[in-house]
Amino acid sequence: MSREGITERVRLAMFVAHHGWRSLVTNFVDNPRFRWQIGLQVPERLLIAPQDLRTGDPTIASEVYAGEFSFAGKVVVTDGRSPFEMTPPTREWAEELLGFGWLRHLRAAGTSIARVNARSLVADWIALQGRGHSIAWEPEILTRRLISWLTQAPLILQDADHAFYRAFLRSISRQLRYLRRTAFKARDGYPRLLAAIAIALAGLCIAGEPRQLKRATKRLADELERQILPDGGHIGRNPAVLIDLLLDLLPLRQAYEARSVSTPSALLNAIDRIMPMLRFFRHGDGAFAQFNGAGATPADSLATVLAYDDARGTPVANAPHSGYQRIEAGRSIIIADTGRPPPFALSYEAHAGCLSFEFSSNRSRIIVNCGMPSANRKAWQRVARATAAHSTAILDDASSCRFLRETRFSRFTGTPIVAGPRDVRVARTERDGALFVRATHDGYAARYGLIHQRSWLLAHDGNRLDGEDVFFPSGGRKIFRNARDYFAIRFHLYPNVKASRLADGCTVLLVLPQQSWLFSAPESRVIVAESVFLSAADGPRRSSQIVITGEVKRTPRTIWTLLRTETPQVERRETPSGPQLPL
Repeated sequence: MSREGITERVRLAMFVAHHGWRSLVTNFVDNPRFRWQIGLQVPERLLIAPQDLRTGDPTIASEVYAGEFSFAGKVVVTDGRSPFEMTPPTREWAEELLGFGWLRHLRAAGTSIARVNARSLVADWIALQGRGHSIAWEPEILTRRLISWLTQAPLILQDADHAFYRAFLRSISRQLRYLRRTAFKARDGYPRLLAAIAIALAGLCIAGEPRQLKRATKRLADELERQILPDGGHIGRNPAVLIDLLLDLLPLRQAYEARSVSTPSALLNAIDRIMPMLRFFRHGDGAFAQFNGAGATPADSLATVLAYDDARGTPVANAPHSGYQRIEAGRSIIIADTGRPPPFALSYEAHAGCLSFEFSSNRSRIIVNCGMPSANRKAWQRVARATAAHSTAILDDASSCRFLRETRFSRFTGTPIVAGPRDVRVARTERDGALFVRATHDGYAARYGLIHQRSWLLAHDGNRLDGEDVFFPSGGRKIFRNARDYFAIRFHLYPNVKASRLADGCTVLLVLPQQSWLFSAPESRVIVAESVFLSAADGPRRSSQIVITGEVKRTPRTIWTLLRTETPQVERRETPSGPQLPL
């Protein structure tokens, strides 16, 4: 067995053993003989209700009242039954239902009918699943439900009788105590941090919790210091997580202030560091770059958290701890992934996109990564995480990272990254007023003995981008290990970009609303092929990609250029060709 195979088995064994230990402890805590201890003491009252910064849609409240529950692309009509009695069409649908985030839509309706409906549905859950359910009591789902109930308490409790009020508080107490005992079972990364946020938030909202609040604040501070990097990125390297984090951290900060409790410095520092990174990852149209699991940008949520940014200055250009670079000139923006994969336990959603980039001009995105869909993510996960779904170079159709193989343990462990770039180097300079960035990664060194180097040179006016991709032998060798290694350099295009290959065979005309660009790779074989953009708000959309192919030994260096131009009247060829991304 190869060294890579042994390493993968050892990591899997350790990961499964750790998960098994956590599950054993959780099952012991959840044993019916001990569950009587959970929630036995009912708190007297709720002191405050945190603000929910996520926006609601009153039209969805009407659908809920009519018994139509539409989550994760699936619709279930209850026909007068409780939704908690229905068989979920998908796990994603069940997770959204049991997380109760949809209560914000009933709040947005602002009617007495919506309040009665919300109270009735909460009572249904307490009666049907309040003492146990295979999904509802998982830490990640429980966390989101607890936050939803606390933030929507005014909606749920207004006009409620004393019996329901006591039942509601009893259920919150039971859920909170269970979460305190099992929060460590949540997946590492954002889910575990969110559990710490929920426990701290509950300690602030519920009367008589001073000792528990002190412990919760310490746990929260530890997780924030571990997970929020010095440059403001998240340890899991998913840019979209930053929006969700601020939507949870900002109300928590307000709750500390409302209770006149000293706000932990780790919380204040985390918010201050994250805010500039929101602008770092934004394109000219306001959308986030598509890296490491990011999907469609929630414009309303992003606008909400940006309203809390007092600085509103120019975004930073270099995020070395998060592993990203931003190059901005004129009205053109490049955002590039120049980092290593996250730690093993946090890489279950990370992508093999090292040295991939996105490019936008004015309010138009031009070159993108495929991203991730908001619904049915599991079905697209294998394709979306592969290097081929990113605007970078790939060798022999093999991703620059290796993912844990699907096994019978995958439902517990996911498919984290077991091998990938370990040495990623970045140099950033300025040349005659133009911004220059060069980066290398060794993700192909172990298997192919090759290092990938990519350079970007953006003109000072933003109207020209010169790029270079180079492969050279690793370990100081002067010869290539395998003469048959071939490469494909992919540039995935945003769906509204119309691409046509010109007659010379190495130039592609890109036509967008209000502007046009020429992509050129002299002396290279350039084709326009089909692709798919997964992160569209309405689901995956067909798109195109530019692909440069060749053999490493014959063409170790490829130069390409993007030049803004007026639309020329030239002969075009029929495009695109057949699909290049495995769908």
